[in-house]
Amino acid sequence: MLDDFQNLDLFPVTIFEVITNLIVALICGLIISIVYRFVYKGSSYSVSYVNSLILLTLITSVVILVIGNNLARAFGLVGAMSIIRFRTAVRDVSDIVFIFFALSIGMAAGVGLHLIAISSTLVICLIIISLDVFNFGNPRKRGHLLQISYNASHENEIKLGSIINKHCRRLKLINIKNIGKGNDMEVYYQVSLKGKSKGTELIRDLKSFEDIYDINLYFDDDDTNPPVY
Repeated sequence: MLDDFQNLDLFPVTIFEVITNLIVALICGLIISIVYRFVYKGSSYSVSYVNSLILLTLITSVVILVIGNNLARAFGLVGAMSIIRFRTAVRDVSDIVFIFFALSIGMAAGVGLHLIAISSTLVICLIIISLDVFNFGNPRKRGHLLQISYNASHENEIKLGSIINKHCRRLKLINIKNIGKGNDMEVYYQVSLKGKSKGTELIRDLKSFEDIYDINLYFDDDDTNPPVY
């Protein structure tokens, strides 16, 4: 009885259905990859990742076709997939979103839900493009992260504060640490400049300060990139 249950196949798949499902998965995968190319704004664009989105949609569709409604195959594939270890680090959250996007559409195409696969791909891609065109996630005003390494003394603190207050509308101390055995300190401020040109003026005035060793000004939501000024 157990063998009969494992071999149960209520909905046998024909070669026509297999080809149709794969074609739908291919079309949806192409649309997903094109949209990814359109909206990607990072510095680590990967051609292999774009191609992998298409292949991932197709492969997911094949996996669903193989499993069908067979419970034994489902557990077998889960065990087989658990052996694989993925070591590639995904740098951008949007890359993970597109991976799940391709997986979901591949599953829909694999079970023969062509209308759901195609309509969902078009609607979600339209939403992604709209969010990108209208810069939905960008803040109205971007702050900056100011990093300064200097010799800390009472006179230097007063002079440093006067220079920063001259060019910045708002100032918030984020972190401070000692970088040597003496009075050398490294401080991080979250600042809001009074104008677009104030960043260059701020750096120029700070560089004229002899007791300052290092100055960096970043966008506060992307402080791993090179300095803005």
